Amino acid sequence: MSRPSDAIPSPSRRTVLATGTALGGTVLSGGLPAAQASAAAPIAPELSPSDPWRTVLDDADLVWQRMPKTWYEGPFLGNGFLGSGIYAEPGTGQEDGTFTAVRFNVQHSEVQDHRPEFGSLFGLARLPIGYFTLEPVGRITGVDWRLRLRDAELTGTLTTDRGTLTIRALVHTSRSVLAVEVTPSDGERGFKWVFHPADAISPRAAFKPLPDGYQGNPPAEVGERDGVSTSVQSLLSGGQHVTAWRERTWGASRTLYAHVAYSYPQNTAAGRAVRTIRSASQLPYSQAALTHHTWWHAYYRKSFLSLPDARIQRFYWIQLYKTASAARRDAPVMATCGPWLEPTPWPNTWWNLNAQLEYWLIHGSNHLELDAITRSLSEFRKNLVKEVAAPYDADSMGIPRTTDPHLINGAQSALMGYGVGIPGQDPPTPEVGNLTWALHNVWLSYRHTMDESILRDILFPLLRKAVNYYLHFLEPGPDGKLHLPATFSPEYGGNSRDCNYDLMLLTWGCRTLLDSADLLGIDDELAPRWREVLAKRVAYPTDENGFMIGADIPFAKSHRHYSHMLAVYPLYEVTGRTTEERALIEKSLAHWVGFEGALQGYTFTGAASMSALLGKGEDALGYLGQLMSRFIQPNTMYQESGPVIETPLSAAQSLHDMVCQSWGGIIRVFPALPAAWADLTVHDFRTQGAFLLSAVRKGGVTRWVRLTSEAGAPCVVRHGVAGAVDVRDGKGRRLRYSDAGEGSIRIALSKGESALITARGDRPDLTVAPVRPNEGAPRWGLPAE
Repeated sequence: MSRPSDAIPSPSRRTVLATGTALGGTVLSGGLPAAQASAAAPIAPELSPSDPWRTVLDDADLVWQRMPKTWYEGPFLGNGFLGSGIYAEPGTGQEDGTFTAVRFNVQHSEVQDHRPEFGSLFGLARLPIGYFTLEPVGRITGVDWRLRLRDAELTGTLTTDRGTLTIRALVHTSRSVLAVEVTPSDGERGFKWVFHPADAISPRAAFKPLPDGYQGNPPAEVGERDGVSTSVQSLLSGGQHVTAWRERTWGASRTLYAHVAYSYPQNTAAGRAVRTIRSASQLPYSQAALTHHTWWHAYYRKSFLSLPDARIQRFYWIQLYKTASAARRDAPVMATCGPWLEPTPWPNTWWNLNAQLEYWLIHGSNHLELDAITRSLSEFRKNLVKEVAAPYDADSMGIPRTTDPHLINGAQSALMGYGVGIPGQDPPTPEVGNLTWALHNVWLSYRHTMDESILRDILFPLLRKAVNYYLHFLEPGPDGKLHLPATFSPEYGGNSRDCNYDLMLLTWGCRTLLDSADLLGIDDELAPRWREVLAKRVAYPTDENGFMIGADIPFAKSHRHYSHMLAVYPLYEVTGRTTEERALIEKSLAHWVGFEGALQGYTFTGAASMSALLGKGEDALGYLGQLMSRFIQPNTMYQESGPVIETPLSAAQSLHDMVCQSWGGIIRVFPALPAAWADLTVHDFRTQGAFLLSAVRKGGVTRWVRLTSEAGAPCVVRHGVAGAVDVRDGKGRRLRYSDAGEGSIRIALSKGESALITARGDRPDLTVAPVRPNEGAPRWGLPAE
């Protein structure tokens, strides 16, 4: 029988970063072998006889039995490029509660202006395209819709005083076509579709004054080409975007097919748009939907999570649907509102929090195929060099607060020759740390896949130049410590020396560069300087209330960002390993959320994840509860003046942090569950080290934990199984393990091998199935009151 050895030290950071092989990307397509009592028999999770994914997804469907009146209430469809939000046409509501039209927005994540002299939010802004109105013969008196997550399809009926319209709608995942099939009753055969081009002007114009000299683009020209209707929007900067559509009759149904094409600086979009529609419209709706459904069914099966809070479980699966509707690896990094452009003061990509939070959930949920941040930072790295001032661009990089999809900022760069401010010299807002924080996302993608090419070709060279920018300004003070001149902590107001936002990112950056160079076998000439920073960097500024903004600015007012606490989360540099450190985190967290007024949704997702770090499941659930009750909209979207998408997506990551954490080289299973979550099932949850975790908790007891190694990386797991344990491989044979301290064990797993951990002598049921909810909950959407 395997016995634990003496306790061994926690893994070094080099071990934590130890490299493996590339992510294989296999999609689970069928059942796994059942567990059997024989020690020689395969031991692996068994799927429930009834499909667990179908069960949870059908339960999570959003429903509408009242007419949605805004984007925050209605259904939404998308494929990372083309997006459509659906709700009543504004201004068509009647006093008797009826409506005369329904809007289907048509927006696209690639469509933007190209006048950099007016900046990223006017001259490079995403541009609105337009919308279709579905106009029945009669007045709409009722709605009964269901957004079927499993199929990524809207289905249901509109009832009018003249009959009914039965609807099916999707944005095809690969054809990038909005298809809407409408089957009318006799009284509604005369319904019609009307396209309304939008003014091609930055949405920010509705919130902020226009820059001097800025004018909107000319009106779109609506016409027809080769039997296909078109709306051709020419741009003053050159290029065009074109919406093409066509309606076909198939039996008793009529199907609208719509597509958006974009070209710059050429005028080639019209031809592509027309060809796409002519091809797509050859297929009846049901036939076109087959490949769409197949993609989505495979997408969901890459991971599984079920918990006894029905409202939160449904919310979680909706976020997975939302993410794949808004993100693709080859799509632009999500703008603040994803592909669904509505009136907003923020019509581009934000890099001081939003982009980072938008993509965190792809790691644990096993959806690295959606990672646009890693791809974009690599592809457009030359533009990152252009965003630092000329004296520094030979060896440095940076990213401003806002950019277009190509990581270009525009106005400030054109005016001053750079977009990232200069510490200690640039009076407006030298916000320096954004690129380093974005590269933390790249590091997470590396750690969750152990794909050495990410480390070697993207993370190390870009992080080296991001840290280099700091090193130009770091200087010794009278205390012998290294100090930063004044920089800006996102949105707090005022510049401060030794700003925690920057000190924390610089520390993480230097540590990661040293570990990466070691793993890659690089003898870097800057390594001594990185070590010096870690040895001599001034301590993070704190006062009696915890972390300050910086040496010159205490945290003394309501503030939604947790930029001054990044070392706690998500960097996990300050984790509460000592009593004093834990007290500092608790004090800082309480002080931060104690100021009402400016707190917003992601304040509470950050607080939930920090509470999860401390093992406080009840607190984490409480913060998520405040988020749900105060900020999340009926369709799980979110707004701050305009639509912003990062907060609900980061709430899914907060849930991940309650279920599993894998920082510091230790996989922590169920580290912060509230008492009410006595039952929980997770399957193929991806952890750092490229492990796939499956585990089941029943009656408040962790029954079994299974880890499969994709890369052969070191495996240390804090499993949570009470008492002595058995560890067996995939064939039921005993595996040796050793005690790693604090409830953790170390298991030697090669690539492709798995380990099942159970209480000693126990043979638990290894079925992967949904758990029973503690109580009922209303569906998301607008169910009947």
